[in-house]
Amino acid sequence: MNEQFSFFGLPVYWSDFLGNILALATVWLALRRSLVAWPVQILGSVFLLIASLNVDLGGNAARQVVIIVSASWGWATWKRSREQEGAINVRWANWSERAVLMAAMVLGTVAFAAVLKWQDASFYPGAPMWMVSADAWIFVGSIIAMYSQARRYIEFWFVWLAVDLVGVPLAVHSELYFSGIVYAVFFVMVVIGIRDWASRSKPQEIASPLEPAVLIESREETTR
Repeated sequence: MNEQFSFFGLPVYWSDFLGNILALATVWLALRRSLVAWPVQILGSVFLLIASLNVDLGGNAARQVVIIVSASWGWATWKRSREQEGAINVRWANWSERAVLMAAMVLGTVAFAAVLKWQDASFYPGAPMWMVSADAWIFVGSIIAMYSQARRYIEFWFVWLAVDLVGVPLAVHSELYFSGIVYAVFFVMVVIGIRDWASRSKPQEIASPLEPAVLIESREETTR
């Protein structure tokens, strides 16, 4: 998994390649609200954990471990939701829920960046704080996105958007070129995901992020 091959002239690790292919599949499956998204994400994170350890990305490696645990919880949550409601219904978070998500994103990044810097666990000993903070931002953002996805908040797509904006330059800087390409593809898929989840509900029931949240009932049963 730590051997490289040439991908259109770029040196790419097999672990990075396979992990990101599965990550793309995960986003596509999440778009369709399929339970299969969760086990696919777990397997992809195992490969990306190997890739991160290979280039000393401590924050990203820890992120993969948390994603594996979170995906297991999310899988159980969605399964229970489908059994109880007959479908994976989604909704906008309310303002208090959004405030908690934003506070967790900012405070969590500051706290985790301090830990990474203290332990010299990100990039290399003495790495500048901006690099460590970017590593922490992706780690914390991924946790919040996973939590929001499991709770079926449409906002989880916006959290991934924030992660992708930092993930592309960080991956390229770390020479995980294929990850950088995939992060860019994620950006497009996230925008599609926001529209797709909303389009599966009745227009009059959709609450904008500037209005109180209401439950959005799915028009169709989730993909099995």
